[in-house]
Amino acid sequence: MGAQQTQQLSEQFGLSGRVDLYHAFILGISQVLKPQGTAGIIVSNRFMTTKSGASVRRALFDRFNICHAWDLGDTKLFEAAVLPAVLLVQGKHGHKRKLPAPAFTSIYQTSEPATETAADPISALHAEGVVRLDDGRTFQVQHGKIDTCGKPDGVWRIATEANDNWLNAVAARSWGTFRDIGKVHVGVKTCADKIFIRNDWHDIAETDRPELLRPLTTHHVARRFKSLSSDQPTQILYPHEIAEGRRRAVDLDRYPCSQAYLTAHRPILEGRKYVIEAGRQWYEIWVPQDPNAWDQPKLVFRDIAAQPTFWIDLDGSVVNGDCYWLAVESSADLDLLWLAAAVANSTFIERFYDLRFHNKLYAGRRRFITQYVEHFPLPDPRNSLSKSIIAKAKQIHRTIPSPSSESLQKELNAMVWEAFSSGILASG
Repeated sequence: MGAQQTQQLSEQFGLSGRVDLYHAFILGISQVLKPQGTAGIIVSNRFMTTKSGASVRRALFDRFNICHAWDLGDTKLFEAAVLPAVLLVQGKHGHKRKLPAPAFTSIYQTSEPATETAADPISALHAEGVVRLDDGRTFQVQHGKIDTCGKPDGVWRIATEANDNWLNAVAARSWGTFRDIGKVHVGVKTCADKIFIRNDWHDIAETDRPELLRPLTTHHVARRFKSLSSDQPTQILYPHEIAEGRRRAVDLDRYPCSQAYLTAHRPILEGRKYVIEAGRQWYEIWVPQDPNAWDQPKLVFRDIAAQPTFWIDLDGSVVNGDCYWLAVESSADLDLLWLAAAVANSTFIERFYDLRFHNKLYAGRRRFITQYVEHFPLPDPRNSLSKSIIAKAKQIHRTIPSPSSESLQKELNAMVWEAFSSGILASG
C-alpha cells in the first residue's frame, strides 16, 4: 500500500505493526454495523496468529459479538494464494443476554487415516475428526471455542476439554520454556544478499578476496541435530564487530580487499536509503545481530517447515534471516541446548505446537518463529531421564549421517514423550 497509506490507516483505525488492508476493512465494518446487525466476513486467517494481527484481535472482541469463526486452512477454496477464514459477528451492543464463548472450527489437510467421508471441504465442516473428500484429499476437522489465553489480543487457538487437559498436563510436567535458557533471535538480514552473500567467493583471486568473510548458515543446510555439509559453503561478508561492549561497523581502511569489493558495489548499497537515514554506514547490513554471539554454540532452526528442523551449530557461523537461533546465556547451561534440540525435533512438539498455537500454512507447514518457539516446554534438566535425553542428542549429533542415527532419533523421540508423560498423555 505504501508507507503513507499504511500510516493513514494505522492512525484512523488504531492499528500497529505490519498493517494489511483487510485489517482496516474489518474495523470499518464495525463502524457501520447496526447494534443488532450481523456480518459475515471472509478474510485471510493470518490475523489469528501473527503479532501484527494483535490489534485486530483486540478490536474484534471490543467491537463485535463473535458468534463463530471458521479457519478454512489449506482447503484451497479460492484461487487466491491465501489461507481463508470466515467470521460471523454481531453488533456489540444489540444483545442484552451474555453470549457464550465464540465457537471455533478449523480444517487442515492431514495424512492420517480418515474415519468419515464428505463431498467437499464445506460439507466436511459438519463432521469431526479426519474426513476424506471425494477428490481424495484428507482433512482434520476440529470444533471448539476460541481461546486467547485470557488476553483480548492473544493468539487464537481451538479450546476443547481434551486439548486443554493435554496442555495443562504438559505445563505441570515442565521445568521451564526455551525462553528461560536464552533469547530467540532471527538471523541477519542484509537487504542486499547478492552482494553480501555468495557461495562462489573462491572465484575471486585469493589476493583480492574480502577479509571479512564468515561461514553462513541458511535453510539450505537444514537437517535435524546437525546441518548438512556443502562442497561450496555459503559465506557472508560481515562488516560488523564489537568494541567496548557495543556493536559497530568495522573501519574499512583496515580491510582493503573488503573495502575494494564493497566500494565496487557502493551505488547499489547506497540505494538502501533506510540504512543511511538510520544513521548507519552505507556498507552495513541491515540487521547484523550481535557479532560476539556467533562464536557460541547455538540452536538453529528453519523458519518454515512441515516438521520441526532444529540443529546444533558448533562452527561459529552467522545465521541467515531465513532461520532463527538461540544461544544459552551461560556456558554452564550448554546442556540445555541439547535438551532443547531433542524436544524441538520430536513429534511431541508437533502436537504441542498444533494445540497451543494453531498456525499452519499450505501442505501442513508450520512457522517456527520467536513468538512460538520461546514457549516450547522443557522437562527438568536435573532428572535422570533428561540427562539421558541430553546424552542421546549428543550421540545423534556425532553419528549423523550414519544409518544408526535414524534409530537413535526414534529412541530419543520416545524418551521426550516419556519426559512429559502423565496419565492422560498419549505417546503419539
